[in-house]
Amino acid sequence: MRQMVRWTVIAPLVLMACGKSEAPAAKADSTAAMPESTAAAAPAAPAAPAGPQAIVTVIYNQPKSPAAFEKYYAEKHLPLVTSVQSEIGFTHAELTKFTSTLDGKKPTYYRQAELYFNSMDDAKKGMATEGFKKIGADLKNFATGGLVGLVAVETGDKSSAPCPALVAVIYNQPKDTAAFESYYSSKHLPLVTSVQSDIGFNRADLDKFTSNLDGSAPAKYRQAELCFPSMDALKKGMATEGFKKVGGDLKNFATGGHVGLVGEQQ
Repeated sequence: MRQMVRWTVIAPLVLMACGKSEAPAAKADSTAAMPESTAAAAPAAPAAPAGPQAIVTVIYNQPKSPAAFEKYYAEKHLPLVTSVQSEIGFTHAELTKFTSTLDGKKPTYYRQAELYFNSMDDAKKGMATEGFKKIGADLKNFATGGLVGLVAVETGDKSSAPCPALVAVIYNQPKDTAAFESYYSSKHLPLVTSVQSDIGFNRADLDKFTSNLDGSAPAKYRQAELCFPSMDALKKGMATEGFKKVGGDLKNFATGGHVGLVGEQQ
């Protein structure tokens, strides 16, 4: 369930190379040419299901100089990402700047960039392009605090609801992944759904990380994002009993620990 901001300026997520990152290649789309007479009569073949969306995610640590990061990011990195979007093939990008932890402290991470692809095959093909490599090579010019680059699949429903303000929970690897998934799907997500009207979020994004960009085991396990129509709505939602119930349930399955953050999409 993801809101999708069609980016033009987007791509920090560019994340490709730095820290932990990179990935394979793959899928090609081709259509065979048909003689005019045949083409006119032949019915269009139904499109094959694309499967879940794939997301290239870059999570930036706090940089040495936020001002220098923001200047380079806006003036050079995002324009670079935009210039190679058609080559890489991502459909849209979402850029989040974290403003605090859930208890109001300095955020554990600084920013997050997500590049969305229609399928994992499309993501692998895009990550093998020269354009993606250029983006990855540019990270060292501004990501002075380091970063983690990950590949994920979306495990929730797609949504186009806007996401100007969000609560993000980034889960570390649990002690028992099967136990995590069982509790998550049978108890935690139904709980979240049951209190949605109380909390007031209008979209939930659920991602499961499959690898780091270099194909190694993912540094993080999952991410869940609750989207709100405004920061005021988010603050009101976080004060509800429903939100407290959701937070209180985390200890029952997030055995590897987690980070809770508040952010704004820009």
